[in-house]
Amino acid sequence: MGSVRRRASSGSDSDPRCGPANDRKRKRMESNRESARRSRMRKQKQMEDLVGELGQLQQANVQLAASINAAAQKYAEVESANNVLRAQAVELADRLRSLNSVLEIVQVVSGLAVDIPEVPDPLMKPWQFSCPIQPIMASADMFEC
Repeated sequence: MGSVRRRASSGSDSDPRCGPANDRKRKRMESNRESARRSRMRKQKQMEDLVGELGQLQQANVQLAASINAAAQKYAEVESANNVLRAQAVELADRLRSLNSVLEIVQVVSGLAVDIPEVPDPLMKPWQFSCPIQPIMASADMFEC
């Protein structure tokens, strides 16, 4: 009979002596379970939010990497074109020097005053030319006498 009483007092609400203490303990346990459930739900939501943010950041990272690659490729193309233009400018300056030397010879031989343009140094200030940019017209009959 003692074991029956122990079983009844440990989990039953029929015992009048342990009723209020048992109710408090039961309510506290329920409250703790609910709190733990809310905590787990908060952590799960936080984890889902972090996973979503991770996906967005990875996508932004991929887009930035693609943008950087495109800019680097464009830079390489522009740099290559710029190098070609610089080489052409040096070549044209050399050709202009040669033509100026021919004009000097013509001036000395013919005695006529010929306007000989100054040759700009394209390597010193390539963005600033001393004379306006005009197309140079050349033809094969220009050197025939």
